Parts: sequence; C-alpha cells; structure tokens
Amino acid sequence: MDKKEDTFSDAIFIIVAEESCPFYSVGDEIKVESSGLTMSAYKPGCLYLAGKIASIVASKKENFGAFSKVSVQKSRYDCGGCVGKIFFEHKRDKDFATLQMKLLEEAEEIRRKKHLERYFGVMRALNLFKSLEDDSLRDLIMLLEFKSIPFGKVVVKKGTPGTNFFIILRGLVERKADDGSQLAEIGEGEMFGEMSLLSTEPFVHSIFSVKTTQMAVLSIKNFKAILKKFPVLQMFLFKLLVDQAQKVALKSGEISSGMTGELSEVSPVDLLQLINSSRKTGTLDLALDKGRGMVFFKEGEIVYARYLEFRGKHVIYELLGMRSGHFSYTRGVPDVLDKAQPIGGFMGMMMEGLQRIDEKKDS
Repeated sequence: MDKKEDTFSDAIFIIVAEESCPFYSVGDEIKVESSGLTMSAYKPGCLYLAGKIASIVASKKENFGAFSKVSVQKSRYDCGGCVGKIFFEHKRDKDFATLQMKLLEEAEEIRRKKHLERYFGVMRALNLFKSLEDDSLRDLIMLLEFKSIPFGKVVVKKGTPGTNFFIILRGLVERKADDGSQLAEIGEGEMFGEMSLLSTEPFVHSIFSVKTTQMAVLSIKNFKAILKKFPVLQMFLFKLLVDQAQKVALKSGEISSGMTGELSEVSPVDLLQLINSSRKTGTLDLALDKGRGMVFFKEGEIVYARYLEFRGKHVIYELLGMRSGHFSYTRGVPDVLDKAQPIGGFMGMMMEGLQRIDEKKDS
C-alpha cells in the first residue's frame, strides 16, 4: 500500500490584531508542525481557529507558494470569529526558517528568565504571596504585565471597563472622588480593581499615581487562563480577591436591614459578598424577571436558597449571572432555619458560579 501523502504543511503564523478575543493577544504565535497545532504557553485551544488554520495550510502549494527565502510578502487571515476575532499573518515556512525560529525561541527563553529574575524577588517579598509556592508564583508572574507609572498620571479613569486588576509593587496611588478629593490611598503590597475580574463592572472612581509607581497587572483574559489551567492559582487568587472585597466592604459600611436596590446598579457578586463579609444574619429577597428568589444568611454564610425549580447552590450559580432585578435585605431568618448549616463554602460557590458563567459564554 502506498504511503498516504501528507496534506498539511508546517507553518508559523503570528497574531497581528485582535478584537475582544477571549483567549489570544497580539504577538501570540500559532505553530503548525507534523499536522499538530500549538499556541503560546498557557493559551487554550480554539476550535474556530483550528478549523481556519487547517483550511489555510491544507495545501502548501496553494497557500504558501508565493513565499520564498527572499520574499517579504504577507498574507492576512482572520479566525472567523466567535464572541471576538483575531487577525493573523503567515510568518514564515517552518522548513525554511528552522534556524531562525530556534534563535527566536532561545531569545524568548532568555527574556522569560530575565523577567522571572527581575520580578520574582519583588513578588515573593509581598505579604500577598507569602503562602504561594515558588512554582505557582513563577506561573503567575508569567501571566502578569509589569508597568511603571510616573508621578501624577491617571492610572485608571472612572468608567473604564473592568478588565484588569492591579497590584502595587512600589509607590503609591490614590482613589479620588469626582470633586478631586481623596477617598483612599493604595500602597505597596495592596491592590485595586479586584471586582473587575468578578463582575466586569466599570471603575466607579479614578485612580492617580501619587509618586512613580511600579505595578503588576492581571488581565481578565489571563485570569480566565488561570481558572482553566492552574487550580492552585485559581483558589489562591479567588481567595485573595474575596478577602480584598471583604476589606473594602467593611471600610465602606455594612449592609443594613431594609436596604433595597437594583441589580443593574449592584451586581449579585458584590451584593452576596457584602452580606458575607459583614457576617450578617438575614434574608435577601430578589424580584427577578422569571420569578422570585430568596437567599438566607446566618453570620454571613448561606444556609438556604430557592429560585424557580432551583434549590441550594444551584440558586447561587443562577443568580451570579443576573444583571437585572430588584433586591431587598431584611434582618433575620425564619425560625425553621435557626439550626441550619451552610450549604457550602462561600468562596467555593462563588468560584464555581463564575466558572459556569464563563463556560456558557464560551459554548
């Protein structure tokens, strides 16, 4: 039997632009080798992209015949799009540029090592990361972007979409009200924007640098990569975010009996965490589009919940995705729940609910 001729050609592409892609960034490389497709480290595979790449490289003669050792011509493609879209170009034929690519990969490895050497000690010294193992800290560092902000600059403008959170490594920033008055200072080892990764709500205040400030930035895109691939970082970061949200809630005042509002103004994530962080015993009553929901708290822990046909944890999973509806909070719970135990760990339920929301968006 004759050997089947290979139908795929080795090739390398580079992403040159992206529009709200949930996975990839400009500069990421796509490598096709021996009929396999690989992406940059930590990036998940995308079926839309894999299908498009397969159609492009199926015939080397048709797609790459114009490329040669001296050619500088580039062909631009897009992935077809799901919730976002990327644009990529053929970089070079792998069989032509093996040596070049090896040199580039070695240069990238040197850059990564310098990146780790420069920031590992700084991150390790922060109390935020004392409990994190060295290997996990290294994984986290490779997903962070490091910035230096000069004195007197706007770090985040009010109304900016909530797609990042920031860790202050050195320096100082301040949160300001609309009239320019200072609301709070945020210094070394502290963070801000943490709720943006949980609720994606816009920033409600502007942040300014008080002095030259070094900071580490985690994007929501890389936060999702952590949720999918790094269980240790997943639990560590979520606990970090929840602890920070609890501190903010305590500083801004506890939720009180009789408080009412709209979920369009206070997200379910914020609302549930406020009650939890304040260790309240009370009832959260929700008037939602499809019906009434109720969540009962004892000293901040959820002991019972119901909404439509859902009960327990599944109610929380449903509520976290809500963006409209009316809520009210009252002190106390029915006598029948006096001895009720928590339906689960609060942090775990929040984590599971957010992951389910992400999975629905990706499906």
